[in-house]
Parts: sequence; structure tokens; C-alpha cells
Amino acid sequence: MTQLFTQMRNYAYGNAVIILLLSATVLGIAAYLGSIFLPNLQRDFTIFAIVVPSLTILALIAGAQWSRPWQEGIVFFILGVLWLSMGAWDADIMGSTQCDSLGNLRTPTKDGTISTKSWCYEMRVIEAFSWMLFALFVIFLWIIITLTTRAQAMGRVYAWSEPIFELPWFGQYPGMPDGYYGGGRNYAYPAGVPYMQGAYPGMANGGYVVAQQPGHAVVIQPGANGQSMVTQVPSMVSP
Repeated sequence: MTQLFTQMRNYAYGNAVIILLLSATVLGIAAYLGSIFLPNLQRDFTIFAIVVPSLTILALIAGAQWSRPWQEGIVFFILGVLWLSMGAWDADIMGSTQCDSLGNLRTPTKDGTISTKSWCYEMRVIEAFSWMLFALFVIFLWIIITLTTRAQAMGRVYAWSEPIFELPWFGQYPGMPDGYYGGGRNYAYPAGVPYMQGAYPGMANGGYVVAQQPGHAVVIQPGANGQSMVTQVPSMVSP
């Protein structure tokens, strides 16, 4: 497991630091609006505003325990679209209304009335947090796609389906001190040995497992610091 990627992922969305807190705030406001409006007033938007943050919280809690890059990418895309839709829907409802200009106006509820100014401010909070969460999901989706694509380019052809915690962070490569693809499999690439596409290092018998490419020969040469340099070259077969 790469510790830096794990830490950055936890800071971002795994430990309820950003997305979970924002989603919980929106859920609380939407639940309050639902308690005073539902089931007959502002029904569609209020239900939608309750469902989206609830799905977000459940998805992130589940993803924090077990996830793959392809799964997380799909989840981030869907949640991003939902938050974008809610922000646009809220903006359509509120339009260019200035909350502080509403004075003493009242808005009807199922049991009476509520200050229109107070309702306006709550809707504006939902709108602002919706746009913020949409932007965060776009950023996180870009990070996942970028890191997984880099991992594939470095030879991990199954990076999209491997545990997401095994991705290296930006500036990290196989062989960094905190390891690469080491989550429970003890993979580690020694310093001084160039990483080679198609090589899958392991600790069995104290050696390294190399996936030999068809039509190539594996050449092992002495390297710096007592390490071995492993390369693959096209084999020359005489007719």
C-alpha cells in the first residue's frame, strides 16, 4: 500500500473530512425542509435533495472499506452528475432572488408558514454546497483516471481492477520506500533496479518473478549497489 496515496485519499473523502461533512450538512437542511413541506409542498426537489446526499454518504462509506479504480470512477461520475443536477435545479428555483431583500415575507408550509428569507438562505446553502461537491467529484475523478492510467503505463495492465489503495501518488513510482502494490502481497521493488514493463516482483525464494515476453530472452546483469539489472531483449533464433 502506498502510504502517501492512502493519506491523500483519506484526507479527501475517506474520513468524512470534506465530502461527508458537506453532504451531511445538505442532508440536514433537506431533512428539515422535508419535515415542514412534505408530502404536498415542494415535493420533487425536497425528495431529491434528501436522496442525493444520502447516496453520497453511503457510497463513500462503502468505498472507504473496499474499492477498485473502475468502481470508484463510476461512482464519482454518477455522484458528480447528481450534485450538478441538484445545483442547477436549485438555481432554477431561486433564480436571481436576493434573500436579504425579502423582508417579512412568509412561505406556506404544511402546518403554517415560515420566513421566506430563512428558506431562501437555506436553499442558497444547498445550491452552494451542490456546486462545491460537483467540483470536488470532478477533481477526484480526474485524479483516479490519471493515477490509474499512469500505473498502466508503468506495466500494471490490471490497475483498473486492483485495489485502489495500491495506486502510487503523483511523483511516486514503483520502488519508492513506501512500496507499490504491497497491500497484503508483499510486493516491493528494490532501489537500484530499473522498473520494467511486464515485471511483477515477488518475494518467493528471495527472488523476483519476471513475466517473459514472447520472443524475448531475459538477461540478468550485475548492477549498482550489488543489485541485479533485469532486461528483456528479442531472441535471435537461427533457421
